[in-house]
Amino acid sequence: MSSDPWGRVDETGTVYVRTADGEQVVGSWQAGTPDEALAYFERKYEGLVVEIGLLEKRVKTTDLSAKDAQTAIDHIREQVDAHHAVGDLDALKVRLDKLVETVDARREERKVQRAKQSDEARHAKEALVVEAEELAQSDQWRAAGERLRALVDTWKGLPRLDRKSDDELWHRFSHARSAFSKRRKAHFASLDAQREEARKAKEKLVAEAEALSGSTDWGPTAARYRELMADWKAAGRAQREHEDDLWNRFRGAQDVFFAARSSVFAERDAEQTENLKLKEELAEEAEKLVPVQDLKAARAAFRSINERWEAIGHVPRDARPKVEGRMHAVERALQESEETEWRRTNPEARARAEGLTGQLQAAVDKLQGQIEAARSAGNTAKADKLQKELDGRQALLDQALKGLQEFGG
Repeated sequence: MSSDPWGRVDETGTVYVRTADGEQVVGSWQAGTPDEALAYFERKYEGLVVEIGLLEKRVKTTDLSAKDAQTAIDHIREQVDAHHAVGDLDALKVRLDKLVETVDARREERKVQRAKQSDEARHAKEALVVEAEELAQSDQWRAAGERLRALVDTWKGLPRLDRKSDDELWHRFSHARSAFSKRRKAHFASLDAQREEARKAKEKLVAEAEALSGSTDWGPTAARYRELMADWKAAGRAQREHEDDLWNRFRGAQDVFFAARSSVFAERDAEQTENLKLKEELAEEAEKLVPVQDLKAARAAFRSINERWEAIGHVPRDARPKVEGRMHAVERALQESEETEWRRTNPEARARAEGLTGQLQAAVDKLQGQIEAARSAGNTAKADKLQKELDGRQALLDQALKGLQEFGG
Protein backbone atom coordinates (compact mmCIF):
# COMPACT_ATOMS: atom_id res chain seq x y z
CA MET A 1 0.00 0.00 0.00
CA SER A 2 1.18 3.56 -0.81
CA SER A 3 -0.02 6.97 0.51
CA ASP A 4 0.70 10.73 0.69
CA PRO A 5 -1.00 13.66 2.51
CA TRP A 6 -3.86 13.86 -0.04
CA GLY A 7 -4.40 10.27 -1.09
CA ARG A 8 -3.53 6.60 -0.89
CA VAL A 9 -3.69 3.35 -2.84
CA ASP A 10 -4.84 0.17 -1.04
CA GLU A 11 -3.73 -3.37 -1.67
CA THR A 12 -6.45 -3.88 -4.26
CA GLY A 13 -5.24 -0.96 -6.38
CA THR A 14 -8.10 1.37 -5.40
CA VAL A 15 -7.03 5.02 -5.25
CA TYR A 16 -8.50 7.35 -2.60
CA VAL A 17 -8.37 11.11 -2.10
CA ARG A 18 -8.71 12.76 1.27
CA THR A 19 -11.34 15.57 1.59
CA ALA A 20 -13.08 17.39 4.41
CA ASP A 21 -15.91 14.90 4.02
CA GLY A 22 -13.59 11.95 4.32
CA GLU A 23 -11.91 9.70 1.79
CA GLN A 24 -13.41 9.55 -1.65
CA VAL A 25 -12.68 6.87 -4.24
CA VAL A 26 -10.72 8.29 -7.15
CA GLY A 27 -10.49 5.13 -9.24
CA SER A 28 -8.77 1.80 -9.67
CA TRP A 29 -5.15 1.46 -10.78
CA GLN A 30 -3.86 -1.85 -12.14
CA ALA A 31 -1.31 -0.73 -14.69
CA GLY A 32 1.63 -0.06 -12.41
CA THR A 33 2.87 0.56 -8.93
CA PRO A 34 0.89 2.47 -6.29
CA ASP A 35 3.35 5.38 -6.50
CA GLU A 36 2.73 5.60 -10.22
CA ALA A 37 -1.01 5.63 -9.50
CA LEU A 38 -0.68 8.54 -7.08
CA ALA A 39 1.61 10.39 -9.47
CA TYR A 40 -0.90 9.98 -12.30
CA PHE A 41 -3.86 11.34 -10.33
CA GLU A 42 -1.72 14.10 -8.84
CA ARG A 43 -0.97 15.20 -12.42
CA LYS A 44 -4.75 15.23 -12.94
CA TYR A 45 -4.97 17.54 -9.95
CA GLU A 46 -2.22 19.83 -11.29
CA GLY A 47 -4.15 20.03 -14.52
CA LEU A 48 -7.21 21.26 -12.61
CA VAL A 49 -5.05 23.81 -10.78
CA VAL A 50 -3.71 25.14 -14.06
CA GLU A 51 -7.20 25.24 -15.59
CA ILE A 52 -8.60 27.17 -12.61
CA GLY A 53 -5.66 29.58 -12.70
CA LEU A 54 -6.19 30.29 -16.39
CA LEU A 55 -9.92 30.86 -15.81
CA GLU A 56 -9.20 33.27 -12.94
CA LYS A 57 -6.88 35.23 -15.20
CA ARG A 58 -9.44 35.37 -18.03
CA VAL A 59 -12.14 36.60 -15.66
CA LYS A 60 -9.89 39.36 -14.33
CA THR A 61 -8.18 40.51 -17.51
CA THR A 62 -10.57 39.89 -20.41
CA ASP A 63 -14.16 40.72 -21.31
CA LEU A 64 -15.24 37.10 -20.82
CA SER A 65 -18.98 37.12 -20.34
CA ALA A 66 -20.46 36.04 -17.04
CA LYS A 67 -22.37 33.29 -18.82
CA ASP A 68 -19.26 31.80 -20.43
CA ALA A 69 -17.31 32.16 -17.19
CA GLN A 70 -20.03 30.34 -15.22
CA THR A 71 -20.11 27.54 -17.80
CA ALA A 72 -16.34 27.09 -17.45
CA ILE A 73 -16.63 27.11 -13.64
CA ASP A 74 -19.37 24.48 -13.72
CA HIS A 75 -17.28 22.31 -16.04
CA ILE A 76 -14.26 22.42 -13.70
CA ARG A 77 -16.47 21.93 -10.64
CA GLU A 78 -17.87 18.73 -12.17
CA GLN A 79 -14.32 17.42 -12.50
CA VAL A 80 -13.47 18.41 -8.92
CA ASP A 81 -16.68 16.87 -7.57
CA ALA A 82 -15.98 13.68 -9.51
CA HIS A 83 -12.85 13.16 -7.36
CA HIS A 84 -10.78 11.93 -10.30
CA ALA A 85 -7.64 13.61 -8.97
CA VAL A 86 -5.46 13.50 -5.91
CA GLY A 87 -4.72 16.78 -4.19
CA ASP A 88 -6.34 19.51 -2.09
CA LEU A 89 -9.73 19.33 -3.80
CA ASP A 90 -11.32 21.38 -1.02
CA ALA A 91 -8.92 24.23 -1.82
CA LEU A 92 -9.97 24.02 -5.45
CA LYS A 93 -13.62 24.23 -4.39
CA VAL A 94 -12.83 27.34 -2.35
CA ARG A 95 -11.12 28.93 -5.34
CA LEU A 96 -14.07 28.04 -7.54
CA ASP A 97 -16.50 29.53 -5.00
CA LYS A 98 -14.46 32.76 -4.92
CA LEU A 99 -14.40 32.76 -8.68
CA VAL A 100 -18.19 32.45 -8.69
CA GLU A 101 -18.38 35.46 -6.38
CA THR A 102 -16.09 37.40 -8.70
CA VAL A 103 -18.19 36.46 -11.73
CA ASP A 104 -21.39 37.41 -9.90
CA ALA A 105 -19.88 40.76 -8.94
CA ARG A 106 -18.72 41.27 -12.51
CA ARG A 107 -22.20 40.35 -13.74
CA GLU A 108 -23.73 42.93 -11.41
CA GLU A 109 -21.20 45.56 -12.48
CA ARG A 110 -21.96 44.90 -16.10
CA LYS A 111 -25.66 45.01 -15.38
CA VAL A 112 -25.23 48.42 -13.76
CA GLN A 113 -22.97 49.50 -16.61
CA ARG A 114 -25.46 48.34 -19.20
CA ALA A 115 -28.23 50.16 -17.36
CA LYS A 116 -26.08 53.30 -17.29
CA GLN A 117 -25.20 52.95 -20.96
CA SER A 118 -28.83 52.34 -21.78
CA ASP A 119 -29.84 55.44 -19.82
CA GLU A 120 -27.14 57.49 -21.55
CA ALA A 121 -28.19 56.12 -24.92
CA ARG A 122 -31.82 56.98 -24.15
CA HIS A 123 -30.93 60.56 -23.25
CA ALA A 124 -28.66 60.83 -26.29
CA LYS A 125 -31.37 59.55 -28.63
CA GLU A 126 -33.99 61.79 -27.03
CA ALA A 127 -31.64 64.76 -27.60
CA LEU A 128 -31.19 63.68 -31.22
CA VAL A 129 -34.96 63.47 -31.65
CA VAL A 130 -35.51 66.94 -30.15
CA GLU A 131 -32.83 68.46 -32.38
CA ALA A 132 -34.21 66.66 -35.44
CA GLU A 133 -37.72 67.98 -34.69
CA GLU A 134 -36.32 71.52 -34.42
CA LEU A 135 -34.39 71.12 -37.66
CA ALA A 136 -37.55 69.90 -39.36
CA GLN A 137 -38.87 73.49 -39.16
CA SER A 138 -35.67 75.10 -40.45
CA ASP A 139 -35.40 77.00 -43.74
CA GLN A 140 -31.62 76.60 -43.82
CA TRP A 141 -31.96 73.75 -46.26
CA ARG A 142 -28.33 72.83 -46.85
CA ALA A 143 -27.07 73.27 -43.29
CA ALA A 144 -30.12 71.56 -41.77
CA GLY A 145 -29.92 68.69 -44.27
CA GLU A 146 -26.24 68.10 -43.51
CA ARG A 147 -26.92 68.23 -39.78
CA LEU A 148 -29.75 65.70 -40.06
CA ARG A 149 -27.45 63.31 -41.93
CA ALA A 150 -24.87 63.73 -39.17
CA LEU A 151 -27.57 62.96 -36.59
CA VAL A 152 -28.37 59.70 -38.42
CA ASP A 153 -24.71 58.67 -38.22
CA THR A 154 -24.67 59.52 -34.52
CA TRP A 155 -27.87 57.51 -33.98
CA LYS A 156 -26.35 54.45 -35.67
CA GLY A 157 -23.37 54.62 -33.32
CA LEU A 158 -25.54 54.51 -30.17
CA PRO A 159 -26.57 51.26 -28.41
CA ARG A 160 -30.07 49.97 -28.96
CA LEU A 161 -32.66 50.40 -26.22
CA ASP A 162 -35.49 48.06 -25.46
CA ARG A 163 -37.55 47.46 -28.57
CA LYS A 164 -40.55 49.58 -27.51
CA SER A 165 -38.52 52.64 -26.47
CA ASP A 166 -36.17 52.39 -29.42
CA ASP A 167 -39.04 52.07 -31.90
CA GLU A 168 -40.90 55.05 -30.42
CA LEU A 169 -37.85 57.33 -30.54
CA TRP A 170 -36.91 56.15 -34.02
CA HIS A 171 -40.44 56.85 -35.24
CA ARG A 172 -40.21 60.47 -34.02
CA PHE A 173 -36.72 60.83 -35.44
CA SER A 174 -37.71 59.40 -38.82
CA HIS A 175 -40.89 61.50 -38.90
CA ALA A 176 -38.87 64.70 -38.32
CA ARG A 177 -36.52 63.80 -41.18
CA SER A 178 -39.46 63.03 -43.46
CA ALA A 179 -41.18 66.31 -42.55
CA PHE A 180 -38.02 68.25 -43.35
CA SER A 181 -37.58 66.41 -46.65
CA LYS A 182 -41.18 67.16 -47.65
CA ARG A 183 -40.81 70.86 -46.80
CA ARG A 184 -37.51 71.08 -48.65
CA LYS A 185 -38.96 69.31 -51.67
CA ALA A 186 -41.97 71.66 -51.68
CA HIS A 187 -39.68 74.68 -51.29
CA PHE A 188 -37.47 73.75 -54.21
CA ALA A 189 -40.48 72.83 -56.31
CA SER A 190 -41.85 76.32 -55.66
CA LEU A 191 -38.41 77.79 -56.33
CA ASP A 192 -38.20 75.89 -59.61
CA ALA A 193 -41.60 77.28 -60.59
CA GLN A 194 -40.47 80.82 -59.72
CA ARG A 195 -37.26 80.36 -61.68
CA GLU A 196 -39.20 79.10 -64.67
CA GLU A 197 -41.37 82.22 -64.53
CA ALA A 198 -38.21 84.31 -64.22
CA ARG A 199 -36.75 82.53 -67.25
CA LYS A 200 -39.83 83.29 -69.34
CA ALA A 201 -39.83 86.94 -68.23
CA LYS A 202 -36.13 87.31 -68.98
CA GLU A 203 -36.54 85.67 -72.38
CA LYS A 204 -38.94 88.51 -73.24
CA LEU A 205 -36.55 91.12 -71.85
CA VAL A 206 -33.70 89.64 -73.89
CA ALA A 207 -35.81 89.64 -77.04
CA GLU A 208 -36.66 93.33 -76.60
CA ALA A 209 -33.07 94.21 -75.71
CA GLU A 210 -31.81 92.50 -78.84
CA ALA A 211 -34.46 94.25 -80.95
CA LEU A 212 -33.34 97.63 -79.57
CA SER A 213 -29.62 97.02 -80.07
CA GLY A 214 -29.64 98.55 -83.56
CA SER A 215 -31.66 101.65 -82.62
CA THR A 216 -30.22 105.11 -83.26
CA ASP A 217 -32.87 106.85 -81.18
CA TRP A 218 -30.25 107.33 -78.51
CA GLY A 219 -32.10 109.06 -75.67
CA PRO A 220 -35.37 107.08 -75.56
CA THR A 221 -33.57 103.79 -76.23
CA ALA A 222 -31.06 104.36 -73.42
CA ALA A 223 -33.96 105.18 -71.09
CA ARG A 224 -35.74 102.00 -72.17
CA TYR A 225 -32.62 99.96 -71.49
CA ARG A 226 -32.57 101.36 -67.95
CA GLU A 227 -36.17 100.26 -67.53
CA LEU A 228 -35.32 96.81 -68.90
CA MET A 229 -32.47 96.51 -66.40
CA ALA A 230 -34.82 97.37 -63.54
CA ASP A 231 -37.29 94.76 -64.84
CA TRP A 232 -34.45 92.23 -65.08
CA LYS A 233 -33.50 92.72 -61.43
CA ALA A 234 -37.13 92.51 -60.36
CA ALA A 235 -37.68 89.25 -62.28
CA GLY A 236 -35.46 87.19 -59.96
CA ARG A 237 -33.03 84.46 -60.94
CA ALA A 238 -33.77 81.83 -63.56
CA GLN A 239 -32.43 78.28 -63.44
CA ARG A 240 -28.65 78.16 -63.19
CA GLU A 241 -28.27 76.53 -66.61
CA HIS A 242 -30.23 79.42 -68.22
CA GLU A 243 -29.29 82.46 -66.12
CA ASP A 244 -25.77 83.02 -67.44
CA ASP A 245 -26.76 82.54 -71.08
CA LEU A 246 -29.71 84.93 -70.75
CA TRP A 247 -27.56 87.53 -69.01
CA ASN A 248 -24.84 87.31 -71.65
CA ARG A 249 -27.41 87.86 -74.40
CA PHE A 250 -29.09 90.70 -72.49
CA ARG A 251 -25.82 92.42 -71.68
CA GLY A 252 -24.46 91.81 -75.17
CA ALA A 253 -27.45 93.56 -76.76
CA GLN A 254 -26.91 96.60 -74.53
CA ASP A 255 -23.19 96.63 -75.29
CA VAL A 256 -23.92 96.75 -79.03
CA PHE A 257 -26.25 99.74 -78.60
CA PHE A 258 -24.06 101.70 -76.20
CA ALA A 259 -20.91 101.03 -78.23
CA ALA A 260 -22.65 102.46 -81.31
CA ARG A 261 -23.91 105.43 -79.31
CA SER A 262 -20.45 106.08 -77.88
CA SER A 263 -18.97 106.04 -81.37
CA VAL A 264 -21.55 108.53 -82.64
CA PHE A 265 -21.20 110.72 -79.56
CA ALA A 266 -17.41 110.69 -79.87
CA GLU A 267 -17.68 111.88 -83.47
CA ARG A 268 -20.26 114.47 -82.47
CA ASP A 269 -18.12 115.65 -79.56
CA ALA A 270 -15.18 116.18 -81.90
CA GLU A 271 -17.40 118.23 -84.22
CA GLN A 272 -18.88 120.21 -81.34
CA THR A 273 -15.41 120.91 -79.94
CA GLU A 274 -14.49 122.48 -83.28
CA ASN A 275 -17.80 124.42 -83.22
CA LEU A 276 -16.88 125.74 -79.78
CA LYS A 277 -13.63 127.18 -81.08
CA LEU A 278 -15.50 128.98 -83.88
CA LYS A 279 -18.16 130.37 -81.52
CA GLU A 280 -15.51 131.56 -79.07
CA GLU A 281 -13.92 133.49 -81.94
CA LEU A 282 -17.32 135.04 -82.79
CA ALA A 283 -17.93 135.91 -79.14
CA GLU A 284 -14.56 137.65 -79.04
CA GLU A 285 -15.46 139.55 -82.23
CA ALA A 286 -18.83 140.58 -80.74
CA GLU A 287 -17.25 141.77 -77.48
CA LYS A 288 -15.18 144.28 -79.47
CA LEU A 289 -18.47 146.13 -80.27
CA VAL A 290 -18.70 147.22 -76.62
CA PRO A 291 -18.68 149.98 -75.52
CA VAL A 292 -20.99 151.02 -78.34
CA GLN A 293 -19.75 153.99 -80.36
CA ASP A 294 -21.99 153.72 -83.44
CA LEU A 295 -25.22 151.96 -82.50
CA LYS A 296 -26.41 151.39 -86.06
CA ALA A 297 -23.08 149.94 -87.20
CA ALA A 298 -22.77 147.88 -84.02
CA ARG A 299 -26.25 146.43 -84.49
CA ALA A 300 -25.50 145.50 -88.12
CA ALA A 301 -22.21 143.90 -87.14
CA PHE A 302 -23.90 141.93 -84.35
CA ARG A 303 -26.56 140.64 -86.77
CA SER A 304 -23.82 139.39 -89.08
CA ILE A 305 -22.02 137.73 -86.18
CA ASN A 306 -25.26 136.13 -84.99
CA GLU A 307 -26.04 134.71 -88.44
CA ARG A 308 -22.63 133.07 -88.57
CA TRP A 309 -23.16 131.87 -84.99
CA GLU A 310 -26.42 130.11 -85.86
CA ALA A 311 -24.86 128.47 -88.92
CA ILE A 312 -22.10 126.83 -86.88
CA GLY A 313 -24.22 124.34 -84.94
CA HIS A 314 -24.07 122.84 -81.45
CA VAL A 315 -21.20 123.01 -78.97
CA PRO A 316 -20.50 120.66 -76.01
CA ARG A 317 -23.24 120.95 -73.43
CA ASP A 318 -20.95 121.85 -70.53
CA ALA A 319 -19.35 124.72 -72.51
CA ARG A 320 -22.62 126.14 -73.84
CA PRO A 321 -23.60 128.44 -70.90
CA LYS A 322 -20.26 130.25 -70.86
CA VAL A 323 -19.91 130.96 -74.57
CA GLU A 324 -23.59 131.85 -75.01
CA GLY A 325 -23.37 134.06 -71.92
CA ARG A 326 -20.67 136.14 -73.63
CA MET A 327 -22.97 136.74 -76.62
CA HIS A 328 -25.92 137.57 -74.38
CA ALA A 329 -23.80 140.16 -72.55
CA VAL A 330 -23.01 141.92 -75.84
CA GLU A 331 -26.68 141.77 -76.84
CA ARG A 332 -27.74 143.34 -73.52
CA ALA A 333 -25.19 146.13 -74.00
CA LEU A 334 -26.67 146.87 -77.45
CA GLN A 335 -30.19 146.88 -76.01
CA GLU A 336 -29.17 149.29 -73.28
CA SER A 337 -27.60 151.59 -75.90
CA GLU A 338 -30.82 151.47 -77.93
CA GLU A 339 -32.89 152.36 -74.88
CA THR A 340 -30.56 155.25 -74.06
CA GLU A 341 -30.76 156.55 -77.65
CA TRP A 342 -34.53 156.25 -77.67
CA ARG A 343 -34.86 158.22 -74.48
CA ARG A 344 -32.53 160.87 -75.89
CA THR A 345 -34.52 161.34 -79.10
CA ASN A 346 -38.06 160.97 -77.71
CA PRO A 347 -39.87 164.43 -78.03
CA GLU A 348 -42.43 163.72 -75.37
CA ALA A 349 -39.83 162.62 -72.90
CA ARG A 350 -37.72 165.72 -73.71
CA ALA A 351 -40.73 167.98 -73.16
CA ARG A 352 -41.46 166.36 -69.82
CA ALA A 353 -37.82 166.72 -68.79
CA GLU A 354 -37.76 170.40 -69.80
CA GLY A 355 -41.02 171.07 -67.94
CA LEU A 356 -39.77 169.41 -64.77
CA THR A 357 -36.46 171.25 -65.00
CA GLY A 358 -38.26 174.59 -65.38
CA GLN A 359 -40.50 173.93 -62.38
CA LEU A 360 -37.57 172.95 -60.21
CA GLN A 361 -35.53 175.98 -61.35
CA ALA A 362 -38.45 178.32 -60.49
CA ALA A 363 -38.81 176.70 -57.07
CA VAL A 364 -35.08 177.10 -56.42
CA ASP A 365 -35.14 180.76 -57.46
CA LYS A 366 -38.14 181.42 -55.23
CA LEU A 367 -36.52 179.77 -52.21
CA GLN A 368 -33.31 181.73 -52.73
CA GLY A 369 -35.34 184.99 -52.68
CA GLN A 370 -37.17 183.93 -49.51
CA ILE A 371 -33.92 183.06 -47.79
CA GLU A 372 -32.40 186.47 -48.60
CA ALA A 373 -35.53 188.19 -47.29
CA ALA A 374 -35.48 186.21 -44.05
CA ARG A 375 -31.81 186.94 -43.45
CA SER A 376 -32.39 190.64 -44.13
CA ALA A 377 -35.20 190.61 -41.57
CA GLY A 378 -32.88 188.91 -39.10
CA ASN A 379 -35.01 185.75 -39.02
CA THR A 380 -32.16 183.27 -38.96
CA ALA A 381 -34.28 180.28 -37.93
CA LYS A 382 -36.58 180.69 -40.91
CA ALA A 383 -33.63 181.23 -43.21
CA ASP A 384 -32.03 177.96 -41.99
CA LYS A 385 -35.25 176.05 -42.50
CA LEU A 386 -35.67 177.42 -46.02
CA GLN A 387 -32.02 176.57 -46.76
CA LYS A 388 -32.63 172.89 -45.99
CA GLU A 389 -35.60 172.89 -48.35
CA LEU A 390 -33.48 174.64 -50.97
CA ASP A 391 -30.76 171.98 -50.68
CA GLY A 392 -33.33 169.26 -51.45
CA ARG A 393 -34.80 171.13 -54.42
CA GLN A 394 -31.33 171.90 -55.76
CA ALA A 395 -30.41 168.18 -55.72
CA LEU A 396 -33.55 167.38 -57.70
CA LEU A 397 -32.77 170.18 -60.13
CA ASP A 398 -29.22 168.89 -60.67
CA GLN A 399 -30.58 165.44 -61.43
CA ALA A 400 -33.19 166.84 -63.83
CA LEU A 401 -30.55 168.90 -65.65
CA LYS A 402 -28.40 165.78 -66.03
CA GLY A 403 -31.33 163.92 -67.55
CA LEU A 404 -32.05 166.81 -69.88
CA GLN A 405 -28.47 166.74 -71.11
CA GLU A 406 -29.06 163.16 -72.34
CA PHE A 407 -31.57 164.61 -74.77
CA GLY A 408 -28.90 167.02 -76.00
CA GLY A 409 -30.45 169.92 -74.11
